[in-house]
Amino acid sequence: MAKNIIELVVGDLADKRKYREYKARAKALPAGYREAEAAVERYVMYLGPTDDGASLIAMLGDLADLFEQAVADGTSVRDLVGADPVEFAETFMANYSGGSWITKERARLAASIDEAVGDAGGGTAGTGSGSAS
Repeated sequence: MAKNIIELVVGDLADKRKYREYKARAKALPAGYREAEAAVERYVMYLGPTDDGASLIAMLGDLADLFEQAVADGTSVRDLVGADPVEFAETFMANYSGGSWITKERARLAASIDEAVGDAGGGTAGTGSGSAS
């Protein structure tokens, strides 16, 4: 019972332990890999899963695995992330559930516009596709 109360107040203790383990693994990477991993982590933490701590912990663990494997294989950071690091991070995040706040906001924007267009009669006036007479 005490464990349940503590977890209610401070969160899942197992997730906190896994996060600390992940941070130790990331810190152990060679300098260039460590900096690149930290940059991807920052992006993932900003845009990644918002309501699912387990997905975030799994994602970060897999990120550490990916960078550790690149070090072991001698794969350069550039070869790992490619020419577009944003595309790499977005593709990486797409493999995990939990949804990101930006994905939710994009969907909300699209739904709001669809609703507004429906309320306005669904017209296409003002699209700029025609010429004025």
